[in-house]
Formats: sequence, C-alpha cells, structure tokens
Amino acid sequence: MLAGAATADGNFEAGFFDVGSFTEYLADWGKSVVVGRARLGGIPMGVIAVETRLVEQVIPADPANPLSRQTVQAQAGQVWYPDSAFKTAQALSDFNAAENLPVMLFANWRGFSGGTRDMFGEVLKFGAQIVDNLRTYKHPVFAYIPPNGELRGGAWVVIDPTINEEMMEMYADTNARGGILEPPGICDVKFRQPDLLKTMHRLDSKLGQLESELAVAEESLAEAEAASLRTQIKARQTQLMPLYTQISHEFADLHDRPGRMLAKGVIRDVVPWKRAREYFALRVRRRLAQDALIKELKAADDTLSHGACLNLLQTWCGASWEDDQAVLDAFESKAADIAAGIAGVRTTKVKQTVADLFAALSDDDKAALRSSLD
Repeated sequence: MLAGAATADGNFEAGFFDVGSFTEYLADWGKSVVVGRARLGGIPMGVIAVETRLVEQVIPADPANPLSRQTVQAQAGQVWYPDSAFKTAQALSDFNAAENLPVMLFANWRGFSGGTRDMFGEVLKFGAQIVDNLRTYKHPVFAYIPPNGELRGGAWVVIDPTINEEMMEMYADTNARGGILEPPGICDVKFRQPDLLKTMHRLDSKLGQLESELAVAEESLAEAEAASLRTQIKARQTQLMPLYTQISHEFADLHDRPGRMLAKGVIRDVVPWKRAREYFALRVRRRLAQDALIKELKAADDTLSHGACLNLLQTWCGASWEDDQAVLDAFESKAADIAAGIAGVRTTKVKQTVADLFAALSDDDKAALRSSLD
C-alpha cells in the first residue's frame, strides 16, 4: 500500500508514495504499527500506518537469570499495545522537532489493548503521549481512514483533529468506517432486545394479528386460547430476532459511514483511494505554502489568530478557498500582492506599537518628546 509491489504478470503497481521513496524504521519493535519516511509528489513526509495482520512480540531471556526463558506473545492487528503506542508517540516527536515533516497517518485502529498486562505496561501513558505530541505538532497532519479501514474507541480519541485544529485534518475513503463503538456494541447499549421486540410488533403484520387475537381472547377469558397465542407470539419473536438483530447492526453501521461523518463535521472530505495520492500530493503542497505565509503574518503581527490569518490570505487571493490548485496558483500569481499585504500588516502593527508606547508616557515626557522632534 505504501511502497508499491510487483503484480502477478511481472509489472509494478505503485503505492501511495513516490516509487522507491518509502523506508521503514524500527521494523522489529512495536510491530503492530509501521513508521517510516517517504516522499509524496517529491515532498518528504513522515508516515505512520497500521499492521492489520497478527504479529509476535519477542521478549528475550534475561542473561543475568539462568531460569528465565524467551517468551513470544501474540499481538492482534489494528490494535495499539504499549510498545506500538510509544513507537507512534516517539515517531511523531521525531517528525516534528527534529525533522520538520508533515505527517501522513493511515488510521485503521480498533482501539488500544486494555488488558491487565497492557495496563501494567502503561498503555494509557503512551496513548497520552500521542495526544501530547499531536497537540504541539507544528506541521500539517493528515489522518486518512483507508479502504475497509475503521477507526474506533480510544484510537479515535487520540488522533481527533480537534486536538490541534490548526494543523490536523481527517479524511476517509468511501468504504471506511468510524465511530467510538462498533455496530454490535452500540446496539447492545442503544437498541437492546426490548427495543427490537417493540420494532417487531410495530412492523410485522403476523405479530400484529396475533396480538389482536390475544387481546380478544383475554377479554373473553379464554385462557387456553390465550396461552396458545402467547406461545405463537414467542415463537414468532424467536424466529424474527436474528433478522432484526442483523437489521439493527446495519442501521447502526449507517451512522459510521463517510457520508455521515462528513455531515457531522468530524472529517474534512471523503477521498476515494483511487485519487488519494493525487489529492494529498496537492493538499500537502497547498498546506505548506499556506502555513509559510501564516507564519510570516504572525511574525508581522503576533496578535493575529490563525483564523484571522486565513481570512486575510483568502481576501488577498480571491480564489475558491476549497480548490487547492486554484489557491496554489493564486499564491504564485499574486505573490507581490500578498507580500505587500504582509508588509502593510507589519506597518500597521509598528504604528500601533508606537502609539501605545506614546500613550503610556506622562504629559511631561510627551511634551519633551514633541519638542525634541521639533
């Protein structure tokens, strides 16, 4: 998926990143997470991806203890364990402070491993480190849920874009899923068996008929007939329960699909895998150019917020702000206008600073300053 691979007919099918550019690091540690460096459209990026297969953690024997033995522990795919969570946090720290890299994060986690052994191994501490490093990240971070991937539970919590709204963006493929609980889990909480039974009696015509007959039998005190009808109703409910359970899971799954995530504003866009490389190659170029201009604006006036800087750039560009290519073209074609705008912001800030300093002087100091200027 990342580096490409040879096909059965001998051809080469390219992956997400530039051919030959992906290099994995720390491959034998924290194997449930893959980290490395690559280039996308020629731009260096940090990469964090997920191992979906079962892996093994090898714990060597202690040389100082002759009774110890090497142990091998199985680790499920799509799960953060203490070692892989720390590996993720450390990779983010390296990409940010040491290398100044934008990050492509392929989010396909079902959550953190929460067993007793993992809690003792400080999985919560290392999960919190992921949040800490994302909160202070100074370069673009793109979280993308790949095809047939899912982002669940605590894994969603630690990479939610609201951690660092200025730098983080989340996207999903058309066949991705996202939500705190999986459909069976949310149905066990929000749509239990009593709710299923109510739905059956509301929708199934045969159950409705049996209920009507039971009401008549109970009114006429025909206890034998009423008992028979109750047995038929129970048998019908048992027969329908698997079907309605499956329908409830499908209904819950509809809330986890990309269209619903986009409508709720938890992702920025739905990006099909076939055009993901092209989309993100353009997006990262635009974000890097945009963030460089925002940095210049904040250097000119440190009181400007990120949103205020974006509004100024949007005004100066005059292009459709949702069209990355149009914004990039505007940054290039209107570079002189943008530079003049930044210079104007700097001049206004200097004037305001001088005015504030002058206003803070005493009347005698103001008079002395005026006379010296005269």
